[in-house]
Order: sequence, then structure tokens, then C-alpha cells
Amino acid sequence: MTSSVGRSPGRVNLIGEHTDYNQGLCLPLTIPYATTVTATSREDDGVTVRSDTQDEPWTGTHATTGPGAAEGWATYAVGVLWALQEEGWHLPGVDLEVRSTVPMGAGLSSSAALECAVAVAVCGLTGRELTGDLRHQLVAACRRAESEVAGAPTGGLDQSAVLLSAPGAGLLIDFEDGSTRDVPLPWDEAGRTLLVVDTRVSHALTDGGYGARRQDCEAAAEALGLPSLRRATLRDVGGLDDPRLRARARHVVTENARVADAVAAVESGDWAALGELMIASHDSLRDDYEVSCAELDLVVATALDAGALGARMTGGGFGGSAIALVPAERAEAVRRAVDAAFAAAGFAAPRHLDAGPSGPAELLRSP
Repeated sequence: MTSSVGRSPGRVNLIGEHTDYNQGLCLPLTIPYATTVTATSREDDGVTVRSDTQDEPWTGTHATTGPGAAEGWATYAVGVLWALQEEGWHLPGVDLEVRSTVPMGAGLSSSAALECAVAVAVCGLTGRELTGDLRHQLVAACRRAESEVAGAPTGGLDQSAVLLSAPGAGLLIDFEDGSTRDVPLPWDEAGRTLLVVDTRVSHALTDGGYGARRQDCEAAAEALGLPSLRRATLRDVGGLDDPRLRARARHVVTENARVADAVAAVESGDWAALGELMIASHDSLRDDYEVSCAELDLVVATALDAGALGARMTGGGFGGSAIALVPAERAEAVRRAVDAAFAAAGFAAPRHLDAGPSGPAELLRSP
């Protein structure tokens, strides 16, 4: 038996929410919380998954890792095995040992971190080098695992972020042509820091809300005679008869523009402009896309009142986390203000996390 170890980080999305499945733009970055998977080969066709966050292991075979066969939390892991075999990989039976510091249900991509850590560990187990081309292949496989096996109709932002990002940079992704570009994020040098606040309101991308928004966008694009909302204009959107579809499409069109403007702000060191774009993004997600919640709104409002340059929810929404760009000297004051606001509102205490940007998924040990 041989073994290998893969590590994959979580992520936050600086800006560009719900644009990936609309062929749009987004700017995620990885964070210094990660999932580590040890993959050990077996002599039979068996597959087991054990996790430090779950009481019971998942057991099966390669034949039970695909759509409709696997169930529960482990589908994110074993679905990767299925997807790679669909791509023609020959895999031995395998035991997967999972350890993670990425909070689950916090909108920080714990699912993609698990998927990509499994994929990287399997690469080591089968003697594959993590080239750029292979990383892109793994993005596609992990995306299939999440959408076809786990049942979450995601657009690929998370898997792209954790497999393709560079240390110290965000990853500008254009989902229309698949291109990516590193965007250095030197806010530490400018005396700025990015705070992450986990509201502890758990969200799940398989509960229907996420899929409903995606269906709205597809319906809006069809009504406009477009293959996706990427090429829609605000004038096009204004012509939609259905007010709900009009609001959903307006968010996508304006969010794409905000991503482009955010990259320009980062590259020119205009942190105040970036902050304003973050605020506008949250307002759009709250009002037009309707994926925020009271706890997320409270984090944003409180952080801004306490001196943040900008703040917004991050991730799919319906709970999860918010981020705030703050002057470094105001970081602790913002955290204290958020804690006090949650206590006054009767909400459970939030969890404060550090933001990266860290590096991409990597192979820590191979046979």
C-alpha cells in the first residue's frame, strides 16, 4: 500500500457573486484555512472516507461513488473519484482520511476544499505531476463531483479559485472564455486588512435557493434571446417584463461591471473605491438577488459604522460569511463592534477569521 497527502485551501470571493454560472467575472482569493486528505491505496476495490468532523465513516466501492449511489457528506469526496474515472483514470481502491480547518456551512468553500484535496492526493497516489493543464482538468472533475454527485449546481468559481490561485493574489476569472489572471492584493503594504466574519448561520447550496436563482438567470437570458446574461446590458434588462427576472439580471450585469472596476481599483491602490464597490455589491445581492440575511446585513452595516472602507456578504448567501476591508488599526474595533451588535440583536456570537491570500491546492507528500 502507498499513500499521498493533498492540501486544499478554502476561499472568499472579494467580488463577483453569482456571476460564474452566468459566464461572468469574479475575483476570489484563497484563505489560510485548509482541508488535508491522506489517500492510501488498497488491494481491493473498496473506498472509505473518514473525517475529523464526522462521527461515522463512509464505506463503499468505486461502483457506489457516482450519481444516485453515494449519499451524504462524503459525496463531495467520492464524487471526485467517480469524475476522474469518467475521464479515463484508472484508480485503485482507496482509504481517504480527511482533516479540515475550513468552517463548514460558512460560505468559505469547505466542499471545494474537500474535493480538491482529494483530487490532489489522488494525483500523488497515481504518480501525476500537478501541471497547469492537470490543474484545469481537476477543476472540471471537481465541478462535476459537486454538481452531478453532490447535487449542488455550482458554476466553478470555488474549484477554480482553490486550484489555480497564486500566493498573494486574487484570481480574476472570466467564465465566458475560461481565462484567468493573477491580481496581486498588496493591501497589507497599504495598511489595510480583510476581515472575515462567519455569522454561524449555516447555508447549503443543495437546499434549493441557489438553484432557483440560477433558473431565474437562465429564464432571463432566454427571454432576452441570449445564451447567457454575460452579454446583456442594463437597457436589455430594463425590457424584461417579469420584475423578479429583471432584478436578478440587473444584479448580474452590474456585478460584472463591479468586478472590472474592482480590479482597476486594486491595481491603482484605490482602496476607498474598492470599498464602495463592495458596498454596492452587497446592496445588489440583498435587494436584487435576495440572498442575504439579517445576520449578514448586520455585519456589513456594523463594520461600516465602525470604520470599514467596504463590506459585503461573500459566497452563495442565505447565511455564511461576510468580509470587510478595514484600515489595519481599526480591525479589532470592527470585530468588537460586530460582536456587540450580534449580542444586542440576540444572535449567536459570530466567528472571526483571517483572510489570505494564501496559495493554491498542493501535494504535500507522494509515494
